[in-house]
Amino acid sequence: MTDQPNQQPHHQPQQPHQPQRYDGYDPYGQQPQAWPGQGYQGHEDPQAAQQYTQQWQGQTWETQNHQPVSAQAPDPETAILTPQSPGPARSPRAPQGAAAPAAGDAADPSAPGYGPATVGGNARLTDAQRARAEGRSPIIEPGMQPAALTALLGLLLAGAAAVGTYALLVPLVILQAVTAAGWFRLNGMWPARQGIALGFAGALAADAALLVSDRSPAAILGTIGVWVLLALVLGLRSHADPDERMYGLMATVAASALAIVAGGYLAAAADAVTVGAVAVAVAVLARALPLPTPASVVVSLLAAAGAGIAAGSVTGLGTPGALLGAGAAACALIGHRVASYDYPSRFVHFTAGVALPLAAAAPAVYVLGRALV
Repeated sequence: MTDQPNQQPHHQPQQPHQPQRYDGYDPYGQQPQAWPGQGYQGHEDPQAAQQYTQQWQGQTWETQNHQPVSAQAPDPETAILTPQSPGPARSPRAPQGAAAPAAGDAADPSAPGYGPATVGGNARLTDAQRARAEGRSPIIEPGMQPAALTALLGLLLAGAAAVGTYALLVPLVILQAVTAAGWFRLNGMWPARQGIALGFAGALAADAALLVSDRSPAAILGTIGVWVLLALVLGLRSHADPDERMYGLMATVAASALAIVAGGYLAAAADAVTVGAVAVAVAVLARALPLPTPASVVVSLLAAAGAGIAAGSVTGLGTPGALLGAGAAACALIGHRVASYDYPSRFVHFTAGVALPLAAAAPAVYVLGRALV
């Protein structure tokens, strides 16, 4: 008996259900391929079909990020944004038609039709930035009405100084309050009640220290030092963003220092206050005249010197009043220039534009008064 090999029933593996083919066309963009263990039933060679491997030809994160971006002109009927240069790569989560502009991208200010900021990333220009881009000056001077208020407050200081120390406190406190408020508004911070109140409180503390110390200038320096430390402590306790905290701290320190320094009128001699305040009043009025800036500055200084001589002859200071008046006027014009910078508003003109010329002139009145009287 011959040994026969074990005969095992041969089972044909069940073929998976084949979807209907359309002559090798795959609607998903894949190459035709065969299942393992079966031949490819198509119009191509079965041997060549074994060489096919699975390939992915759709959009992936890598191809989406590295494909070139073609600039297309916007539809004039629906487009509201200015054309932008190709920016950084799109985010993999961003939809196909969404743009991914950088946060710091700004449109060209010289482009025609450049308008306000939009959700598409166009930067909004301030009036000062637009003026610089167009070659214009961002300086707007307060004008005649704020100059008239400065002159009125200066004359009140001059008359009160002639009356007595406590009479001088009334216009001086008004000057210090307007100085603190005007400086914050000039820096674009409004409302800033805490900073304004802190600066004004420092001015009142300096006035009280001057009266207690028999008008010693050391009271002004000591108050400035204490208020700088107090502003630092309050700034460290703030929960604002670091940039906003720094801006608020610097504005508070500067407003406090200016309001306290204005107390120099209280420390100066009465005759020096009268001459200096009159000279500032005349200089600011002359500066508001419709003249070219260089000519206006020269006219202001000459008018202040003449006013100093006139006031000095009344108070007994005499001819040296011209030097005191010119020095006080020079400092006042610096304060006037600061209040005119960067397209200030009408409120800035009637606060900082009124107070800063007189506050800036206070140190010159004290120093020159001590030297000349």
